[in-house]
Amino acid sequence: MWKGRFQTDTSNLVQRYGESISYDWRLYAYDIEGSIAHAAALQDAGIINKTEERAIVRGLREIKQEIEGGQFRFKTSLEDIHMNIESALTEKIGAPGAKLHTARSRNDQVALDVRLYCRAESRAIFGRLEDMQSALLTLAVNHPDAVVPGYTHLQRGQPVLFAHHLLAYLEMLERDKERIRDGFKRINVMPLGSGALAGSTIPLNRNLVAQKLDFPAITQNSMDAISDRDFVAELLFDISMIGVHLSRLSEDVILWASAEFGFIELSDAHTTGSSLMPQKKNPDVAELTRGKTGRLIGNLMTLLTTIKGLPMTYNRDLQEDKEPLFDSVDQIKLALEVFAEMMAVAKIKEERTLSATSDPFLLATDLADYLVLKGVPFRDAHEIIGKLTAHSITEKRGFAEFGLDEYQQYSKKFEGDVYRVLDIQTALKARKAVGAPSPANVGRQITKWQKRFAASKGL
Repeated sequence: MWKGRFQTDTSNLVQRYGESISYDWRLYAYDIEGSIAHAAALQDAGIINKTEERAIVRGLREIKQEIEGGQFRFKTSLEDIHMNIESALTEKIGAPGAKLHTARSRNDQVALDVRLYCRAESRAIFGRLEDMQSALLTLAVNHPDAVVPGYTHLQRGQPVLFAHHLLAYLEMLERDKERIRDGFKRINVMPLGSGALAGSTIPLNRNLVAQKLDFPAITQNSMDAISDRDFVAELLFDISMIGVHLSRLSEDVILWASAEFGFIELSDAHTTGSSLMPQKKNPDVAELTRGKTGRLIGNLMTLLTTIKGLPMTYNRDLQEDKEPLFDSVDQIKLALEVFAEMMAVAKIKEERTLSATSDPFLLATDLADYLVLKGVPFRDAHEIIGKLTAHSITEKRGFAEFGLDEYQQYSKKFEGDVYRVLDIQTALKARKAVGAPSPANVGRQITKWQKRFAASKGL
């Protein structure tokens, strides 16, 4: 493609080192889509005629069919997907194919292709996030009465409905969807027409190209358009954050599925065994997801490190944006898909969760609140219940086993109604502030999510 300037062929080693066709071939559909729109702009500007445009479009569509049918032969000597397609087109239709690159650089061509790819994959990730939310919601709906200890520092704290715990992850995933939706606006800007860095003396109708490609906006600075990979970094951050949320859920699932907790049973289809220990049933999906999160974060760091020191405009370093992008997109889509499938058929072992919530100390805070409602300052109430807890541990008796006289040794504010506090269902029903886990609140939240999913139109 640059034979006019150079006297010697590129060495085979440099070709191997610099090629990207081994991975950017997957941009073929977007490259062809962009080229068809570019051909329309060339025809509109009088650079090619209608017959030539039709030949280009026909040739590009044939190439797409060949690629999808496995008949197309990619050539490393042509470096990337752009030159492979252009070369094949020129070979197929002759002179009109050689005109296609008029007023276009590989710089704005790849910027366009990557934006088209990120746009499509953002929609795919968004859809899988909704599927993941739906799977967790299904589990919550199937076990509306299951109660578990809520934990801080991995120590039992207060009782909550299991559904409330699951809905916490729906909130996290909803924020992930919001980030994807917001980033989509910055992806959805059309860069073609920026040329190598300064546009072209052959002005094409960029608005026409944007319309053909369904872009609502076009870039306003050719130098920025060529070098901008912010939208890729933003998408990689969004993917990393999704990974972090899945990793946190993975940790919960791994604990819940252990013999020590026993709160959840994963299906045989979503677990593995041991090559040595025949009794084992391992939560590999959750463990792999937790592990892959480091890879997603690493891909984000790779891109940020690549772009942090680049001068304007295009530099070959930017070729390194695609492998981390492709890898993160592939991994997060698969992780969301398999995790949703696993959680949709998981079973909550309610007898184990109920047993765990029989721990009387889960209601220690409720006892403190009881004293507060009797007029005791919270700090004093906190100290009183702390002493009562120490007494319970020493005596090896739960709060419900104490007589009223024992309670009144610690505070005269205790009365006969204290025993009504020592009931899990009463405790849950009392947690009725906005966002708290009362059954009524959780029921309303489940209904809200169900309506939201029914009305969803995707990204």
